[in-house]
Amino acid sequence: MKKSCIGLAVSFLWLVAFLPWQTLAGGVENGEKAPDFTLPAVDGSEHSLSDYEGKFVILEWVNYDCPFVRKHYRPGNMQDLQKTYAEKGAVWLSICSSAPGKQGHFTIEEWERRIADQNVQATAVLLDPEGNVGRMYDAKVTPHMYIINPEGILIYQGAIDSIRSANPDDIEKAVPYVRRVMDAALAGEPIPEPTQTTAYGCTVKY
Repeated sequence: MKKSCIGLAVSFLWLVAFLPWQTLAGGVENGEKAPDFTLPAVDGSEHSLSDYEGKFVILEWVNYDCPFVRKHYRPGNMQDLQKTYAEKGAVWLSICSSAPGKQGHFTIEEWERRIADQNVQATAVLLDPEGNVGRMYDAKVTPHMYIINPEGILIYQGAIDSIRSANPDDIEKAVPYVRRVMDAALAGEPIPEPTQTTAYGCTVKY
């Protein structure tokens, strides 16, 4: 019996050792310090999370060819959120973790065209083609949203709203999770529940 247990333990450790890094890695709990990162933006500048200490930061995982992303961009809902909170002093970082050759990965010229066509209002659109930052945060879908407070603490992660569809008509009917959390946080009020939800959308194309 003892030998059998030891054998099972060794087998388990061997399996874990050879699991893909994407499976093992990922995630930060609400109430914990959001891990720092540095990524290049489409315009060639570099942005680190630590650059924005003292500000609210919203992270949005993006893939403009995903219908769930288009749901929020075509009617201007995402751009309205970006502009609204930028005007209130927050920083909005859109992050693309699509790998080369996968949906959502573009040339710089195509990125510039897409950003202009969609009237993107994010502080910066950041490129993570190796997927390191996406895996660090365990970003699973687009859009996957994270809100970090001025102390660098993660206060929300998950879906943009409560209706899991690609239909823009559902936006007005949904509970706007990101908007509710940001409005409460900016007003110094308790963060409304839920502070963690299951994000819906297209899988991130690592």
